[in-house]
Amino acid sequence: MTDILVSHLLDQERHYKLAETMIPGQSKLLYQLNRFVTERVSARRAGIQKTVREVCKVVTDILKEVEVQEPRFISSLVETDTARFEGLTVVSPMEFEIVLFLNQMGVFNFVDDGSVPGCAVLKLSDGRKRSMSLWVEFITASGYLSARKIRSRFQTLVAQAVDKCKYRDIVKMIADTTEVKLRIRERYVVLITPAFKCSGIWPRSAAHWPMPHIPWPNPALVAEVKTEGFNLLSKESPAQAGKQSSAEGDAWVLSFSDAENKLLQGGCRKKCLSILKSLRDKHLDMPGQPVRNYHLKTLLLYECEKHPREIEWDETCLGDRLNGILLQMISCLQNRRCPHYFLTGLDLFQSQPHAELDQAAKQIWRIAREILTNPKSLEKL
Repeated sequence: MTDILVSHLLDQERHYKLAETMIPGQSKLLYQLNRFVTERVSARRAGIQKTVREVCKVVTDILKEVEVQEPRFISSLVETDTARFEGLTVVSPMEFEIVLFLNQMGVFNFVDDGSVPGCAVLKLSDGRKRSMSLWVEFITASGYLSARKIRSRFQTLVAQAVDKCKYRDIVKMIADTTEVKLRIRERYVVLITPAFKCSGIWPRSAAHWPMPHIPWPNPALVAEVKTEGFNLLSKESPAQAGKQSSAEGDAWVLSFSDAENKLLQGGCRKKCLSILKSLRDKHLDMPGQPVRNYHLKTLLLYECEKHPREIEWDETCLGDRLNGILLQMISCLQNRRCPHYFLTGLDLFQSQPHAELDQAAKQIWRIAREILTNPKSLEKL
């Protein structure tokens, strides 16, 4: 059986070499990128899918136990028809975030006055409605629904559920954080974040989007994205780091993940992001994590603005788009600033040590130079 497999791999290698000799110079990079996707990106995706199944099996069991103790925390982790899990984000092959959507935000007004960058508050629309709220004991004296208080209660419930669940031998709660973080089999880290879905409204802090002079995205897509709305997450944000005031603790972090995913439909956008993630896993998994998948996704969105025509996202342009994003990332790292796509006042590199950003810039420059000067380097990258 092993001999057959080796023979098949050698045949495949000969096929690639023969095909490459017949390709004109300009297309060699695209050929190598497609080969990279077939071999490396696909393997990464398959490995992550397997891990996600294992992680979700454990988390589902824990969340069922949480729901028994406290019916207000109902698990929204469901598998879709396409074998994906709704509400799960892959931060890296070893790190995942699961968003737990809460019900009944109805009696609160969404207030986003920019006092806490990247965050907003939920304030009772009328003090007399306090008793009508499902979350009455988490409302502050000033009438705010406290993200920190809800998270604290959820953390206690999850800790109790971990002790009772059938996977308790392989799951540990991670201490030293106000967030709900689990370590599974000493390998995987899962952040479970309580959240509210805000559909049909759009935050004032993102009102400048889309830029009036840029033709991308088209008006129909903009309307779709704004109707989809955004999420409010109960988690620690870089803007809150080191701040102890109750206003920051009560605030909810704005998340636009659904909007971002909708904008990246079509052309080679998602393929481009998959290649970047694979390169990041192998070459940029550095101390302090200066470059995360979310930085790459953000710069891909800016690249869409720079190249607004769909023809510029044709497969044949994949190499140019990839190169543009890598060079833009180097520039952001050197300038020590990476603005959030929707909330441009929010810097995604905030509080990141400069030495780590410089190290990442050098590494990305090495990758970009190798891909530009020798497309075959992708076989080894």
